[in-house]
Amino acid sequence: MNKIGKAKKIANVALRYIILILVGILMVYPLIWLFFSSFKPNEEIFGNIRLLPVNAVWNSYVEGWKGTGQFTFATFMINSFKMVVPTVALTILSSVVVAYGFARFRFPGHKILFALMISTLMLPNAVVVIPRYMLYNKLGWLDSYMPFYMPALFACYPFFIFMFIQFFRGLPKDLDEAACIDGCNTFEILVKIILPLSKPSIISATIFQFVWTWNDFFNSLIYISSVSKYPLALGLRMSLDTADAAMWNEIFAMAIVSVMPCVILFFLAQKYFVEGIATSGIKG
Repeated sequence: MNKIGKAKKIANVALRYIILILVGILMVYPLIWLFFSSFKPNEEIFGNIRLLPVNAVWNSYVEGWKGTGQFTFATFMINSFKMVVPTVALTILSSVVVAYGFARFRFPGHKILFALMISTLMLPNAVVVIPRYMLYNKLGWLDSYMPFYMPALFACYPFFIFMFIQFFRGLPKDLDEAACIDGCNTFEILVKIILPLSKPSIISATIFQFVWTWNDFFNSLIYISSVSKYPLALGLRMSLDTADAAMWNEIFAMAIVSVMPCVILFFLAQKYFVEGIATSGIKG
């Protein structure tokens, strides 16, 4: 019975790994196909279903990087970082401050303001697109990155505020009291006590906001009109509009390049992401 039980256990573990591998391959296959298709000519991309190219095109990345007009993809890449990095930094800064206030203090109207903040999570984006556009137009922020910077500065992302609130509430208040006895004020408690313990949640929010803003096509299309300020998402779309016959291998190559910063960021930060899940933000 002992040997039979061990055999069943090994079989169950093997079955789970097989299922995970199959599901993983199924999810990653589109990216694999995209990568190999970046080396195929158009007739192979649309002419057969083979994964590997028959007549490989090796200059897809070089030619694709040159772009189709006076601006190369280096310009679009720099623009994406100009748009995304300040947006992420301002989002983390403002969301942490607001969440700290909700999680650690009680003030008049606390519950009402918290309910209003949570209610905005259920507000569809389509409802606020036109009012936002009219407001940004009056403020003279169109065709700039201000429509991305200012909402981040004023904590207009309730998802991250709520995430930080839940994390801060999981940290013992005894830490605050001990720091207060040592002479720390409210700001010092946040900077010296709360933030170091909140590294996993901050990195998780950074990953989410970076990926969402980096891949944001809709808002970039609405607010940015100058080609010189296009991020990668609009640059890829423009390459389809300017060419009479689209070279899909070059477009796929630039799609791979545009995805790489998000992939690199995730793999560099996944250690802290997993650590936050495993330790609940408190290290012994």
